[in-house]
Amino acid sequence: MQSKSTLRVLSVWLMAGYLMLLGLRPLAAEEALTAPQKVIQLTANQLQISLQKPEYKSNFKKATGLVDQIINPHVDFDRVSVLVLGKNWRTATPEQRERFKQQFRMLLVRTYTRAFTEYADWKIRYLPMEEEAGEKKVMVKTEILPSGGKPVAVNYRMIQDGSDWKVFDILIEGISLLQNYRASFGDELEQSGSLDQLITHLSERNAGT
Repeated sequence: MQSKSTLRVLSVWLMAGYLMLLGLRPLAAEEALTAPQKVIQLTANQLQISLQKPEYKSNFKKATGLVDQIINPHVDFDRVSVLVLGKNWRTATPEQRERFKQQFRMLLVRTYTRAFTEYADWKIRYLPMEEEAGEKKVMVKTEILPSGGKPVAVNYRMIQDGSDWKVFDILIEGISLLQNYRASFGDELEQSGSLDQLITHLSERNAGT
């Protein structure tokens, strides 16, 4: 039986799938966006166009592969994995780290992909960024405007990797997805005391439909 913490994590990540990846129509002019903001916008546009094709609508496995391919360059899965496991990362073997990264990444990708089956009409407003020249970490602040609903604050924590900007956390109404997963996995590890068991659990969830 899933804990309340786990259910909270899943619901927030599902919402993130909507907001980050589902055909969001920008309310700010494209030429006015900063480089980090454009990463969010272009990723959303690419996914919106690709996933409208019948071959992806009717094939979850194929759609999952496409989502993985598109978001992989723009999400720092390595950093997220380290931060989510916290102290447990330091005591994990290289083999455990690799297995965890693989299964955790697949969990996120599958969650995003599943969100596409519940498509809704959203618009996105990019808010002014508070950044200084040369800053390597930024917060991309947005407001999501659901049709007929109240605005939802969605902020993306991003880090510069060479010339690229990558997402490593999403905050929805102040709730950090990274911290939620860290709490959820921490609870599970505290109960079982086994990273291998957590990895097996993730693998079983990823093997489902």
